[in-house]
Amino acid sequence: MVADLEDSLEEESLGAAARPQDSERLRLDALRQDDLTDIVFLANNRRIATMVASMPHPFTVADGRNLIAAAATRTVNRAKFAIRMRSTGRFIGEIGYGTLDEDGPMHLGYWIGEPFWGQGYATEAAQAMIDHVFSTTRIERLTGAARVTNPASRRVLVKCGFQFVDQGMIVSRGAGGPVSVDRFALERSTWCALKRWGQMSCLVSA
Repeated sequence: MVADLEDSLEEESLGAAARPQDSERLRLDALRQDDLTDIVFLANNRRIATMVASMPHPFTVADGRNLIAAAATRTVNRAKFAIRMRSTGRFIGEIGYGTLDEDGPMHLGYWIGEPFWGQGYATEAAQAMIDHVFSTTRIERLTGAARVTNPASRRVLVKCGFQFVDQGMIVSRGAGGPVSVDRFALERSTWCALKRWGQMSCLVSA
């Protein structure tokens, strides 16, 4: 998991961005009220909360409802999506992008429920999200962060083409204060170079 997105970001009045294309095993789409049980079951996990920025622990039903409500409005500059099993539609995590603070860079954030760790779902979801951002928006750069104690999250970012930038601190609500993170960035030009072998257009379609 990497630093996730704060729920308190100011909403924009732009139209909602289209959802990402399905990957081989996953679908990224809107969070629904019928996801609430799975959201609370998976998110109420200190091992997840201490690896991201804004997730509380314990994670309650009210927190789950707030998460669904916060994700209801999407724009080309801020969006959150459920990560689902394509075969069953089951909710297994969340992914999105937006700024962590005013005038900050666009940040990729996500979390995956612990029963689904170690199966490549985080990398698959992140790749789908990155393709969506660079192919449907004019965002030129995405950032990401992984706690220094979380090598698995670092591997996800590296597999997706992110390059190490520096080390810093973020405030983790679940950890109860600042934590050390490795910071990464992915430029549109790098994404284009990685996609060029597949003859994918790097032009914004929206």
